[in-house]
Amino acid sequence: METFGVVVGYDGSDHSMQALDWSMDEAELRRLPLTVCHAWQWPYGGGDQSARESLRRAAEHVLWHGADCARASSSGLDVRSDLYEGSATERLEALSGDADLLVVGCRGLGAVARAVVGSVAAHVAAHASCPVIVVRGKGSLPRPSHPGPIVAGVADDGKAEAVLAFACTEAAMRGLPLVVIHAWDLPAASWRGVTIPAFDPMAARNAAEDWLADLLTPWRKKAPNVTIEARTTLSGAGDALAAVADTTLMVVGSPHGRFGSVAAAMVRQARCPVAIVRQGGRTF
Repeated sequence: METFGVVVGYDGSDHSMQALDWSMDEAELRRLPLTVCHAWQWPYGGGDQSARESLRRAAEHVLWHGADCARASSSGLDVRSDLYEGSATERLEALSGDADLLVVGCRGLGAVARAVVGSVAAHVAAHASCPVIVVRGKGSLPRPSHPGPIVAGVADDGKAEAVLAFACTEAAMRGLPLVVIHAWDLPAASWRGVTIPAFDPMAARNAAEDWLADLLTPWRKKAPNVTIEARTTLSGAGDALAAVADTTLMVVGSPHGRFGSVAAAMVRQARCPVAIVRQGGRTF
């Protein structure tokens, strides 16, 4: 079966250039081919055939530019091109079925972006069959001399194993520590006007720490070269994830077909790329 390796959506914009930059790193680190995908559409119904061909040639040039940049900026990377006439979301979702990883760019933190994630990035991140990394911003990615950790958010929701598998892979490939955060809550003090006995917050904290320790035990053995730090917090998961300084990549889980609340918040607000992972993906 053909594999597309790491797939990146590219349209020539600044934010897609940043996604291309990240995708090259992923493909080289994972020793996978890189598929640069560009989709175009004729927006005028029937229209003039020569004008339609002109638009197609322009799309071919955009794709050529992205693929050429990837080849020129990497060493021996197998770069492939995918030109598609139709919806970008449709094509990227289709390619994700035979891809190991999908990378998409997203516009920055303007007023519109704060309210809703870019339509292509949002749809792909919610519906792709493989893990998706959403990269926000413009221009080339910064290359810090001392990159920060990989940060993963886990919950007792059936997606923790997939999140950890992906996060451990990234940490091992990049030689970075992994910070795993689990947010816990106290039960409500009353229900339908009926007061219930107060719950011991220390017991809840201890239970959360024990759950996280048990979850991480097998991963410490699977990834012995990765330094894993466990953290639990009573605050919201999004706030705790965002509070880690100089994060290189944030990894969160989300249900298929929609964004979980934490994933949506991180894609809107995080200052680093965000990986969205679902249970059952090829990750480690």
